Amino acid sequence: MKRFRPGIVPTLVVFLLLPGLIALGCWQLGRAEQKRQLLQVYAERSASDAVGSAQLLQSADPAFRRVHLYGQFDSQHSLLLDNRMRDGQVGVELLQPFLDQASGLWLLINRGWLPWPDRRIAVQFSTPEHPLSLNASVYVAAGATFQLHADPQGGNWPRLITASDASTLWPQLGREGFAHELRLEAGPASYRRDWPVVALGPEKHLGYAVQWFALALALVLLYLYFGWHNNKEKQHGSRHKSTQHV
Repeated sequence: MKRFRPGIVPTLVVFLLLPGLIALGCWQLGRAEQKRQLLQVYAERSASDAVGSAQLLQSADPAFRRVHLYGQFDSQHSLLLDNRMRDGQVGVELLQPFLDQASGLWLLINRGWLPWPDRRIAVQFSTPEHPLSLNASVYVAAGATFQLHADPQGGNWPRLITASDASTLWPQLGREGFAHELRLEAGPASYRRDWPVVALGPEKHLGYAVQWFALALALVLLYLYFGWHNNKEKQHGSRHKSTQHV
């Protein structure tokens, strides 16, 4: 029976790399399952009735819950979420504080996407001056912790940001507010609203998992191939030496 002789260095490489490749594949499978569950929750809660902001505060899991609000936007403290692409066009998402009169709670409302093709010209938008009745849904980023970054030019309003975190905004304004962003539903105050629920869908994570497992399999096959191949070379070399000796 042929002996398997892979060598010390290939064995060390396999023992070092193989567990990591398998772990990465399993991690991507876990992420795919998380995204499936998240999309299921989104579908269920998007079809549910809207609740008041007071009920929202009592929810242990507010993600994607629909909320009915009545109040007014604060046009003096607008935020522009930078680097948002739509159809290959550069733009921003407009976020503004909104005071719900029923509960007295401040909420950060994302009104949607606006084009910004020329950075030398300010983004054009308008803010309703009268109280509005509107619906929105809570957005909680999956698996990410965001921080609010001020405009490096001095933090003037509207303020350009790269990520939104309502919980850090309210202390800056000296207000009590809800800790998560809300995304506005269609209405007179909304702009373009085609937000992705998740940046990467479950199928993307499954594809990455397949790639990691394929790399792990290729590593094992190469290890086996070189193990048998080295053994054959050693056997051929020993036969050649014995023939010369005779």
